[in-house]
Amino acid sequence: MTVYRQAEKQSNLGAHFSAVRALSEALVQPLSDADATAQSMDDASPAKWHLAHITWFFETFVLRDHVPGYEPYDPAYSYLFNSYYEAEGERHARPHRGLLTRPSLAQIFAYRRHVDGAMAAALTDLPAEARELVTLGLHHEQQHQELLLTDILHLFAQNPLEPAIWDAPSALPAPVPGPVQWIEGREGIIEIGHDGDDFAFDCEGPRHSTILTPHALAHRTVTNGEWMEFMAAGGYSDPRHWLSDGWAWVQREGIVAPLYWRKDKQGWTRFGHDGRRPVNPAAPVAHVSLYEADAYASWAGARLPTEPEWESAAQDLDSHGGNQLDSARCPRPRACEQASGLAQMFGDVWEWTGSAYRPYPGFRAAEGAVGEYNGKFMSGQFVLKGGSCATPRGHMRASYRNFFYPHQRWQFTGVRLAKDL
Repeated sequence: MTVYRQAEKQSNLGAHFSAVRALSEALVQPLSDADATAQSMDDASPAKWHLAHITWFFETFVLRDHVPGYEPYDPAYSYLFNSYYEAEGERHARPHRGLLTRPSLAQIFAYRRHVDGAMAAALTDLPAEARELVTLGLHHEQQHQELLLTDILHLFAQNPLEPAIWDAPSALPAPVPGPVQWIEGREGIIEIGHDGDDFAFDCEGPRHSTILTPHALAHRTVTNGEWMEFMAAGGYSDPRHWLSDGWAWVQREGIVAPLYWRKDKQGWTRFGHDGRRPVNPAAPVAHVSLYEADAYASWAGARLPTEPEWESAAQDLDSHGGNQLDSARCPRPRACEQASGLAQMFGDVWEWTGSAYRPYPGFRAAEGAVGEYNGKFMSGQFVLKGGSCATPRGHMRASYRNFFYPHQRWQFTGVRLAKDL
């Protein structure tokens, strides 16, 4: 599996495995069996399915393929909890995952305990190839932790009671950030893409050269207050600022504000893991599509960064910093506190780029089922960078390439502006 960087040192692998697996279970502790079973849309999956799928990943690609004599916990689970791996055969249709009332949440926890026990017994004797798969699986589980959080948020938003999953953290109102400062980026021939001994997904490489023309990035992300100015100026009703597909989407879906926003007598509110709250003008705008991000940038007289521009600017920054997920607590974007220099590059909200999610020069997918992980999705999607408040800390790096379709916005997706110089 040369396309994935080397596994963690064996002494660290067991501790990392235990910590990641424990966080997944902690995130679902506030949920009932019914909460964990329901599915709110085709793009989302039930929390119960997330817990089972990432367990199936370890059972299938590590225990089944690398531990002699291992017997599957339940042969039916390979059909229920395979996601998109064609090489692993037929699977339950994605839009129907919410119909799986059985197995229960308690049975899924029993499945996890069984697989975790088998993994603990096997870790010390696994060959290097299998340890690479364990490392891949842990990063895969961290991706599902974020998806679990955003999927359950979308589910709870469909409930007229609008229940809170966690209480809102108590904090003093943050001051509205000052005007955007423009930070000049590198220009000329630069290198992007992952290259080194640390883990990276295959789509992050090979490292390669590209050319940057003179440009600048906004020092922070766009705020809710700035977005409300866009709305007040008729941003959602003026076709001049919209891509053709985006304008058709706005008209067809009746889009007038970011996802989860609603206006009442007191003004704009938003729904989050802490229930419905007033929109904080100082916080980064979240849950906007590429179409909305691009329209806002056009209205503001700017544009979205390209992936090379963003990555070049972030390469020397601490990817472990910022507002990211540390434990099972309420994730929410926070106001920018940095007065100068690039801020919020990691955490708070995923930042849309204007770059299509396509392979880098020389990219080759791995052989077998694991090779289906990223490469086959390189069509019609756009790259997002930087992670969010729901991204587990330690999962992110400058070369990381998230990708979604331009209409999707149930993730913590936001906007940083760029401009040509």
